[in-house]
Amino acid sequence: MKKLTIVWQRLVNERAQTCDRCGTTGTAVEEASRKLGRSLKDLGIDVVLEKKTLGPAAFREDPLESNRIWLDGEPIEKWLQAASGRSACCAACGESDCRTVTVDGRTYEAIPEELIVRAGLLAAARLMRGKPPGSCCSPAKSPDGSSGCCPSLP
Repeated sequence: MKKLTIVWQRLVNERAQTCDRCGTTGTAVEEASRKLGRSLKDLGIDVVLEKKTLGPAAFREDPLESNRIWLDGEPIEKWLQAASGRSACCAACGESDCRTVTVDGRTYEAIPEELIVRAGLLAAARLMRGKPPGSCCSPAKSPDGSSGCCPSLP
C-alpha cells in the first residue's frame, strides 16, 4: 500500500497550549486526514497524520514555522499554488506574527479542512502516477500554461 503522509507542525508553549488558529487548523487537519483516509483506502493509499510540536524557543526564532502543513513531503502552499504570509495572533504567540495562507485571493489564518483535502487529493494523484516527491507542481510550465502534471482545481 502506498502512503500519503500529512505532517502538521504548530507551537505548543510551556503550558502545553497553542493559539486559536493552530487549534482550529488542528481540528481541520484531523478531519481532513480521516476523510482522505476513507476515500483513498480503496485506491491503495494509506493516509498517515504526523503532528509535530514547535517549542517556544524555536517559535521565537522563526514564528512562521508554526501552523505548517506538508503533504507527501511538499508544503500545502505548493499543492494549492498558494502564498504564505503573516498576521498578528494571540497571547499564546506573544508579540509574534503567525503564518497565514492565501489561496485564490483569500487569506486564511486557520487552514480549513477543504483546502487540506484539496491538497491531499493532488498529492494522492501524484502517488497514483508513481511520481516521486518534487516531480510534480514544479515551477516549469508546460506549453499550455499549466504546471505540468498537477491539475488545478476550482
